[in-house]
Amino acid sequence: MKLLVVAIFILSTIYVHFRGRVRLGFWRQLSDHSTFMAPINCFMYLFSKVPAKPYLPLERFPELQTLTADWRKIREEAVALYEMGSIKASSQYDDLGFNSFFKTGWKRFYLKWYGQDHPSAQALCPYTTQLLRQYPNIKAAMFAALPPGSRLVRHRDPFAGSVRYHLGLITPNDDDCYIDVDGEKYSWRDGEAVIFDETYLHYAENTTDHNRIILFCDVERPMWFWPALWVNRLVSRILVGAANSPNQEGDRVGGLNRAFRYVQQVRLFGKKIKAQSRFTYYLLKWLILGGPIVLWLFWGSWG
Repeated sequence: MKLLVVAIFILSTIYVHFRGRVRLGFWRQLSDHSTFMAPINCFMYLFSKVPAKPYLPLERFPELQTLTADWRKIREEAVALYEMGSIKASSQYDDLGFNSFFKTGWKRFYLKWYGQDHPSAQALCPYTTQLLRQYPNIKAAMFAALPPGSRLVRHRDPFAGSVRYHLGLITPNDDDCYIDVDGEKYSWRDGEAVIFDETYLHYAENTTDHNRIILFCDVERPMWFWPALWVNRLVSRILVGAANSPNQEGDRVGGLNRAFRYVQQVRLFGKKIKAQSRFTYYLLKWLILGGPIVLWLFWGSWG
């Protein structure tokens, strides 16, 4: 049974690694979260109703056409929010999913998160939050800003239970402000939407002199097998929902982000070790990551 579990883990990791044209290096892939999530993500891919392509046709999500058509009223709230400084990076270690993006200029304001509403969003963006309630397949939403000179490093999102919807609200309308998904670029435009699979490697960059603000949504991945849909919703609610991050005081903080405040202190300590000795850092890293697996594999023989 242990060998079967290991085989499934290895095969699913290989599939994730070779899915698409752009890939991580071997060592980066080995420690990437997409490796640890590979079995559950392959389960999602197996029962997915949408094609295995970086960009997905908008026609597969006809219900989102009315959301796209309402972009001007959504933009009004986004503009007001940005001008008051509420679309921003977190000042604390309470956003595990996007913490690394803040270092390169990315900013956000959460509108909803996997069944959990934000009081701040309802108070500051009443029109958009009410509008989003009409779309039960939108599990999470935020306003996301990419100011001039900002960028997002190449990455995969950890869970394949959703696909990503971007609606241009304030954009440079320029090809120098773009997202690259599996080697294919898309440049945002005001009032235009795009849907892509965020579990392909992607990065974004704004080399223009103008800001970019979009409505960013996680849309539930359509599944053709209802038990798979049930698994998707269960994992989304328990695991992804625990990554809830606040906009301001009074908003709920998920369990993963409460833990992240302490984990980040360990990571910062690790960076100090790395600065002094890369050998010691990587030795400790692989002992921590690989030790439990080795113990699990050989526990039976030791017992």
